[in-house]
Amino acid sequence: MAKYVMKRIAFMLVALWIIATLTFFMMHAIPGGPFTSDRNLPPAVEAALQAKYHLNDPIMVQYGNYMLGLLRLDLGPSFKYEGMQVNELIGSGFPISAQLGVLTVAFALLIALPLGIIAAVRNGRWQDFVTMVLATIGVALPSFVIATLLMYLFSLKLGVLPAFGLDSPAAYIMPIVAGSGFALAFITRLVRASLLEELGRDYIRTAKAKGLRPSAIVLRHALRNAMIPVLAVLGPILAGLITGSFVIEKIFAIPGLGQHYVNSISNRDYTAIMGVTVFYAAILIAMMFLVDILYSLIDPRIRLK
Repeated sequence: MAKYVMKRIAFMLVALWIIATLTFFMMHAIPGGPFTSDRNLPPAVEAALQAKYHLNDPIMVQYGNYMLGLLRLDLGPSFKYEGMQVNELIGSGFPISAQLGVLTVAFALLIALPLGIIAAVRNGRWQDFVTMVLATIGVALPSFVIATLLMYLFSLKLGVLPAFGLDSPAAYIMPIVAGSGFALAFITRLVRASLLEELGRDYIRTAKAKGLRPSAIVLRHALRNAMIPVLAVLGPILAGLITGSFVIEKIFAIPGLGQHYVNSISNRDYTAIMGVTVFYAAILIAMMFLVDILYSLIDPRIRLK
């Protein structure tokens, strides 16, 4: 296990270096810059700003400085938020996005697991049909459509839920429901398909022949193996949600990391865009690593080599 962990850490570092390199050169390949978008600055002022942030240095010098900053975990200054470092930007927005993301994933799992189990156990019956129709709608509807409908109904018409911010427990309801739509529907379909496959295996038929209760067969035996594919997709879903859902945070005016990322793109804030991208990549790679470790805990047949 120790050898495997060391190899994966080396792989993670190489992957982060590749992502950071690609992001850096892609951002600098875009025409214009953070001070040439729509501010109409005098040439002298623009040249002074370029010199202040070393944007007039040769591209490889900028790249080297940026990589050295990453080694020190320094993502550089933000061009949009004056006097603020990208580290501070992530530090202020990430806790909000992470809290909302964890609650969203927890809500999705709380609903998706029972629905997927019911659909698999009642395969071909009306419960299965209704569940799959709802899951298909959840996959097809974008989160901004769900968010708009919820806001129109519960905020504008009924006035029972706040339309923006996270100032009260009630304010979390609509962002969580809107943000969990795709994950909830996707996990439901995946649980159903995986559980149906497990219920057709030989060890399940043996358990039935021994006279085990149907609930014990499903929950104690089949579900544990059926959760492996769910765990594989849960890592990327969790990484995407805890680093900020751009659409949800924009619609509900939540000051999370996604909101900052959208503003950075609009203002060509190079360092903020690159910093958030690298941060998201690090979270995603860490989640995938955690998923691989959990595989062996869920299924003893899986061995890390």
